[in-house]
Amino acid sequence: MNIDFNTSTPIYLQIILEFKRQIAVGVLKPGEKVPSQRDLAALLKVNANTVQRAYREMETLGMVETLRGQGTFVCQDEKIVEETRTEMLKDLVDDFVHAMRSLGLTQEETVKEVEQMFQKLELKGEVSDE
Repeated sequence: MNIDFNTSTPIYLQIILEFKRQIAVGVLKPGEKVPSQRDLAALLKVNANTVQRAYREMETLGMVETLRGQGTFVCQDEKIVEETRTEMLKDLVDDFVHAMRSLGLTQEETVKEVEQMFQKLELKGEVSDE
């Protein structure tokens, strides 16, 4: 779990975002058991109430479900992965486009920069494969 205690984003929201990220990239799969609230609180060294709030919010969002006596699991619905991924993609693109606009870049300039970055990353991938 990637939690930054120095950011202004509340810890419980960071926990939710990290779960979303792990679901979106397939680290957490539908139906997979997640750590207990107590275990996650100990792992992250945060108050158990903080983790409890994150889990409660994730249940409300339909990301996880708690089965009494068995634990908490990623929602069984396979659509949760695609929906989570789509939501994260839209948020990232929205933030990116607004940032580029605030820098005064046009759509064409932004696309050119993105293409150049992809080319650089592909070159690094080719170099590291050799």
